[in-house]
This record gives sequence, C-alpha cells and structure tokens, in this order.
Amino acid sequence: MKILDIIKNSKSTVFSFELLPPLKGNDAGKIYQTIESLTDFDPKYINITTHRDELEFKEMPDGTIVKRTVRKRPGTVAIAAAIQQKYGIPVVPHILCGGFTKSETEHVLIDLNFLGINNVLALRGDGVKNQHVFVPTPNGHSNANELVLQLKDLGKGKYLEEDLKNNTPLDFCIGVAGYPEKHFEAPNMEQDLLYLKQKVDAGADYIVTQMFFDNKIYYDFVKRCREIGINIPIIPGIKPISLLNQLTVLPKLFSIDIPVELAKELGKCKTNHEAARVGTEWAIYQSKDLVANNVPSLHIYTYGVADNVKEIVKAVF
Repeated sequence: MKILDIIKNSKSTVFSFELLPPLKGNDAGKIYQTIESLTDFDPKYINITTHRDELEFKEMPDGTIVKRTVRKRPGTVAIAAAIQQKYGIPVVPHILCGGFTKSETEHVLIDLNFLGINNVLALRGDGVKNQHVFVPTPNGHSNANELVLQLKDLGKGKYLEEDLKNNTPLDFCIGVAGYPEKHFEAPNMEQDLLYLKQKVDAGADYIVTQMFFDNKIYYDFVKRCREIGINIPIIPGIKPISLLNQLTVLPKLFSIDIPVELAKELGKCKTNHEAARVGTEWAIYQSKDLVANNVPSLHIYTYGVADNVKEIVKAVF
C-alpha cells in the first residue's frame, strides 16, 4: 500500500520508523530483531536508508597512500524487499541523487517495481566526505527536485531511452525531506521553503521532516508551508537522544538546536545510560504532544536502536 493511502485511510496518527541497512559483511539478524521488537505496535511502514560510495585513503606498509572506493552499507533494495516480504509491512527505500547516475536510478526503480515496492523517499543526499559543496555525479541529478521529476516521468511510462516500446509506467508514492530549522546550505528559511515547494510542485506526495527537539518549530514550519501553498502531509521526524555526545554532535551534523531545558538535563548526565533515559523521556513528551495535535504519522529515526523506540511507542500508542 502507498504511504499516502495509509495516511488518508487512518483515523489517527500512525507509527513508522527508519532503519539502516546492515554494514557490509553483516547479516540482517539485527535488523529483524529491531523490527520484531516493534511489530506489536503496528508500524504502518518502514524507511530504509541508502548510502553512497565513499572515498577512503589507506597507508600501505611502504608508506604510499592508496585511494579506494567503498560502500559501507550496500543492499538497500534487497533488505527492503526482504522486510516487505517477511513482515508484510510496506517499505520506503531512500533514493539518492549523490553517488548515482540517472541511469542507475532508473534501474533501481525498475527493480523496486518488479519487487512490488511502490514507495520511495527522494533525497539529494550528502556530498562526498570532506566535500564542502555538493557536486552532482556525472549524468546524475543536482537536486531532489530533478529526482522527483524523473520519478513522475516514469509514472507516465517515460524512460531515459526514448525509443523504448510498450513502456510500463512505474507508479511510486514519493516522499521528500523538509527542514523545520532550514537546510544548512540554504541562505535563509524563506529560500529553503521555496526549494521545498519546488519538490512539491514537481510531484512529491508527502514530506518527512529532519529531526527537531522543539515541537513549536515543527508547528511553525507546517504553518509557513501552508501559507505558501504546500498542502501535502508533513510528517514529523523524531530522534530520541541515546548517547551523551549527541548533545554536541547532533547540532553540528544536522544544523539543529537543542532546547535549553533538554540541554540542561543532558548536561547533568554522567553516562550514556543516563543520557538515553533523558532522551527517551523527552521523545515521549514530544510524541504525545504531536499525536494530540493529529500529526499524520510519528516517524522515529532508530539508527538500529530499538529499546528506547519501543518505550516511546508503548507510552504514546
């Protein structure tokens, strides 16, 4: 079932979460354990992240430096298909601009269609590590807006090879990302909202937000979206803090603010266990308020940690 249909057919807020594919060389056991610990709470869909190739530099015994390309988490399509088949829960694999050509993207979308997966999250993705600006892959997309347009073309049966015959339309439900506190590359919030509207006008069906820790920021973001004509569902993304260092790491990585009250409580913590306790309580507080205000879905970024997510959804749903 498509995510937009799930939302429209639900009388109350639904629960969804996001997973990372296994590290290269690992099996899917931990992924399945996470899912099985949360199935009692009836997750309506599961997002699966995608990761581009990375450049690594390794010093050899003779002192020379060797550059190599690695993908630390391959297998997004395979693990997404395995999850949907094993549990009967719709999956939403992430589709990236960065690291992929338009042709590679088309091939992935064809594979997803064959596997019965008809939901995707269209993202620009990050640049190459230590790259200060995003550089498009040769023959790839520069931004998510272009990726959404390719998806909509495939929905009309329009492939990259114009001379194909008997084309089958690939009809995907398309999610895109929104940034309640502004994408770090955008010059200002107004411009960032215009970028988001471009993705919506191109054909996006719903928006999933970057994590935030102050619900007022989300509500203001939704209000400003509606004021410029963005009327599709806007799903809040919640990340429960689970480690002490996330007090400083998350703002740096994602250009977000940690509320003063939360920062003070985390500042009192001496161990990761104590920080996780504070993070879980804060996420429960956020989630209860969001559900009370009838958000379409409560989407939780798990990063492979299920215990705190289980506690949150048990308290909220």
